[in-house]
Amino acid sequence: MNSILRLLSFIALLTSALHAASPPNFVVIFIDDMGYGDIGPFGSKINRTPNLDRMAEEGRTLTSFYVAAPVCTPSRAALMTGCYPRRVGLGQGSGHVVLFPGDAHALNPDEITVAEVLKGAGYATGCFGKWHLGDQPGFLPTDQGFDRYFGIPYSNDMWPGHTGWSFPRLPILEGREVVDEVKTMDDQGTLCRRFTDAATAFIREHRDEPFFVYLPHAYVHHPRQAAPAFMEAAKGDVTQAQIEEVDWSVGQVLDTLRELGLAENTLVLFTSDNGGTKGNVNAPLRGGKGSAFEGGLREPTVVWWPGTIPAGSRSDEILTSMDVMPTFAHLAGAEAPTDRILDGQDIAPVLLGKAGAKSPHDAFFYHQGNTLRAVRSGPWKLFVTGELYHLDSDIGESKNVAGEHPDIVARLKQKLTEFEAEITTHSRPVGKTHATRTLLPRPGVEGDEGYRPTLELGANKPKKKKAGPAPQK
Repeated sequence: MNSILRLLSFIALLTSALHAASPPNFVVIFIDDMGYGDIGPFGSKINRTPNLDRMAEEGRTLTSFYVAAPVCTPSRAALMTGCYPRRVGLGQGSGHVVLFPGDAHALNPDEITVAEVLKGAGYATGCFGKWHLGDQPGFLPTDQGFDRYFGIPYSNDMWPGHTGWSFPRLPILEGREVVDEVKTMDDQGTLCRRFTDAATAFIREHRDEPFFVYLPHAYVHHPRQAAPAFMEAAKGDVTQAQIEEVDWSVGQVLDTLRELGLAENTLVLFTSDNGGTKGNVNAPLRGGKGSAFEGGLREPTVVWWPGTIPAGSRSDEILTSMDVMPTFAHLAGAEAPTDRILDGQDIAPVLLGKAGAKSPHDAFFYHQGNTLRAVRSGPWKLFVTGELYHLDSDIGESKNVAGEHPDIVARLKQKLTEFEAEITTHSRPVGKTHATRTLLPRPGVEGDEGYRPTLELGANKPKKKKAGPAPQK
């Protein structure tokens, strides 16, 4: 009997050791346009987010986590490549701040994405949701390292319901093929569930091998609609309904991992692509989507890996979405690209709560499009226009203290000058193609004309009001 017990104990220890040594799975949940104060772990008293609350209780909140741009396309380019968007030619789209349907520009296939790094290390890779890094052949997720893709190729407002542009019908893709479309607001309200279901199905399918799931939700981008149950619970407040449905999605992912016994071998990162817009809460930050103030790029972020990341912990260190690729590569036992400049760094010691771990970033640079706007170093943030803020004591950027700290201003101005020169010299070309066409036509337009790229058509001019009758004399 003792021999049997010793054998069973040895098997248990061996199993535990093998489990601990296996590379972790990764899940990135990337929300669209969420405000810093929209969820419970970051102070929301409006939205019910029990799953995110629990995620924070079991994980780590990152209070100074930045994306590299305050709008969709460049922010996503940075996450995928570990680089400032300007570095990879995607500080903006071709003729607009983001890519449009049928755009000739995209993330260059010569760039190496986090999906390609992990796929090369034996990971199954899936993307479920909004891509927004190119919709033409050769530029879709399955061309950029993902084994599977189900989602929309760009923002959910790029559809016929938008009055400012002549957008085509909004496609839903499976791989490279259009399999459905978003026709109505009710269809918009199904996107969170559909992307969540696809992501959890992928996790189940690949439970016995390492996987990387990228879940870039279309929520909470306008136009907003949620599933009926969430609309009812929020009493018609569509922003609240969407945020609470996103929280449901987080719960579905985490519960799936728990059910399959994968929780202790999976790192889950929750964040947003940029700051919130109308209806969102960015407080206590100043500004929101599109802004170079903190509200444009500083995101509500939670990281979770039970048994590895200390529960209920918090970090105020400067971290960025560009750090995802080198950090995941390190944790997976893979190698991030060494043949090109990366701006991201390995932040595993900070994420894992190692004693004394500090940010590897001496400076973080804020952009709007291709224009450098500000730099943060430690607690200090200097705008190119000369305003200086001490973020540790003034997170809302309300008091310009440049006059009191000329030495800090001079030091940070030098950083701005050096970085501008460096990134101008060492940037790489954007992906380009020719003879583009949209994936679906514009409603009511026949033949090739219906597939003309949106930017070729230009913005719709506001209709002039008809003059009323001449006043009576």
